[in-house]
Amino acid sequence: MLARVWSASLVGIDAVKVGVEVDVGGGLPKTIVVGLPDTAVQESKERVKAALKNAGFAFPQRNIVINLTPADLRKEGPSFDLAISVGVLVASEQVDGELLGDHLFLGEVSLDGSLRPVAGVLPIAAAAAGLGISGLVVPANNAREAAIVEDVKVYALRDLAEVADFLNHPEKYPSVELDAQAELTPNFAHIPNLKDVKGQAHARRALEIAAAGGHNLIFVGPPGSGKTMLARRLPGILPPLNFEEALEVSQIHSVAGFLKDRGSLIKERPFRSPHHSASGPALVGGGSFPRPGEISLAHRGVLFLDELTEFKRNVLEFLRQPLEDGYVSISRTRQSVIFPAQFTLIASTNPCPCGYYGDPIQQCTCSPRQREQYWAKLSGPLMDRIDLQVAVNRLKPEEMISQGIGEESQPVRERVAQARDRARYRFQGETKVSCNAEMTTSHLRRFCQLDDVSNQILEGAINKLGLSARAMDRILKVSRTIADLAGDNDIKTTHVAEAVQYRTIERMK
Repeated sequence: MLARVWSASLVGIDAVKVGVEVDVGGGLPKTIVVGLPDTAVQESKERVKAALKNAGFAFPQRNIVINLTPADLRKEGPSFDLAISVGVLVASEQVDGELLGDHLFLGEVSLDGSLRPVAGVLPIAAAAAGLGISGLVVPANNAREAAIVEDVKVYALRDLAEVADFLNHPEKYPSVELDAQAELTPNFAHIPNLKDVKGQAHARRALEIAAAGGHNLIFVGPPGSGKTMLARRLPGILPPLNFEEALEVSQIHSVAGFLKDRGSLIKERPFRSPHHSASGPALVGGGSFPRPGEISLAHRGVLFLDELTEFKRNVLEFLRQPLEDGYVSISRTRQSVIFPAQFTLIASTNPCPCGYYGDPIQQCTCSPRQREQYWAKLSGPLMDRIDLQVAVNRLKPEEMISQGIGEESQPVRERVAQARDRARYRFQGETKVSCNAEMTTSHLRRFCQLDDVSNQILEGAINKLGLSARAMDRILKVSRTIADLAGDNDIKTTHVAEAVQYRTIERMK
C-alpha cells in the first residue's frame, strides 16, 4: 500500500513542501530511502524501525521504499523522522490516513518512540497556509514556537502513540492557543544599564545617536576606558521589537536551532558578540547547507566586534556588502540563499598595538610603522561604512572615584523611540526604510537639505579629512538623526557640525 505524508524542508529561511511517499510492497525485507537524502535522513530508517517497535507498533517485514519529493531538492536533518513514521503506519494500515492531505508532520523520533524538537519549525509554520496546510503536528517542545502563527492549527504531541491516536481520533486533541502579542513583552531588567557608566558624555551621546538612527559605531581608546562597557549597553536603549520584526528575528533563530527548547518569539533585540577568531563563514553564514551566520543572527539588533583590529582583514571585508545592502547572499553549486542582515555594527579597538597612543597618562611604545600596520587591518571602504567614529579617553581620577550615577537607560530609550517615530513618519510609504541609516541617495536629496553655512562646514570637513562620497552621505544621515533627537524638521548648522565631530578616527591615524 502507498501512503503520502507532507513534511517540509528549508532553503535559507524559506520553507519548501516535501512529500514523504512510503510504499510497502512484496519482496524481501528491505528499507530504501531515495530523493537526495543526507546521512541523517538515511539513518532515519533505523531510528523509525526501533521507535515503532518500542512504541508498540509493528514494523512491516517487507520491501519498503521511502521517496522524498521533489527529488532534486537535497533533504537534511532528522525532521523527516515523524513523517516517515506516519507514512509507515498508514501504508501498513495500522492507523487512519484521512488527515494526511492537509496536515504537515515535523519531528525527530527517539528509539523509545518519543518526539524530540527540531530546528526551523517557525518559518515552516509561517509558510504553512501558503503551502496549502491547515494543521501542523510537531513535538511538544516546538509547540509554542509554531503557535505564534495564527493561520495554522498546531498540535503538540509527545510520542508516536499520541500521533497514532491523533490520526485515529483527531477530535480528542485541541490545537495549541497562544497570545502572540503577550509573548512580545520585553524584559529590560537583565540588560546592562547606562547608569553604570561614569563620565564619557561624548561616547554616551554617540551611543544614543547610533540607537536613534541605526548607525554603525566604533569606539577607539586605551584599555580600561570603558569601550566594551558602553557597547554592551546599546541594546538597553534600543526601542522594543514590533511583532513583524520579532517574527523575522525569531524565524532566523529558529533556522539556527536556537528556539527548539526556549519557547516562542524573540522578545529583545539580538546582541551578538563573536570572538575575533571567527571565520568568514561563521560571520556571514555558509556551509554545504547554508545556515545563518552572526550577522544574520544579529538581524534587527546589534553585532558587537570587540578588539576589531584583532579580526583577520579578509574576514572583516566580508562585512562590506551586508553593511551596505542589509542582506547576505550565499551561493552554492545547487542553490543560492539570501539571509536578512540589517544590524547595527558596534566595534571597539585600541589605538595601537600597545594600546596607549594618544593617552595623556601612559606613554605609547609603538613606532609609527607599527601603528600603520595595526590600522592597515581596517580598510578604507570598511571604515567608510562606520558612521560614528569616536575616541574614548580614560576617566580622570575624580571621575573614577565618584559615587554619582549617570542617566539611566529608560529615558534615553524613550528619546530614541521618539526619534525613530519621527523617522518612520517621514518614511511613510517606503517599504525598505525604517531608520535614517537605511536612507538611499534619493532619500538624502529629499530629507537632508542643508543651508549655505552647513554646506560650507561639510565642504571643509571633506577637504580637511579627505572624506569619500560615501563618508559624506554618512555625515548627512547622522545629521538627520541628530535633528530628529532635537525634534527639528530641518537639519541645522549645529547638527552638521556635531555629525562631523564623529569622524575622529581619520584625525587619529
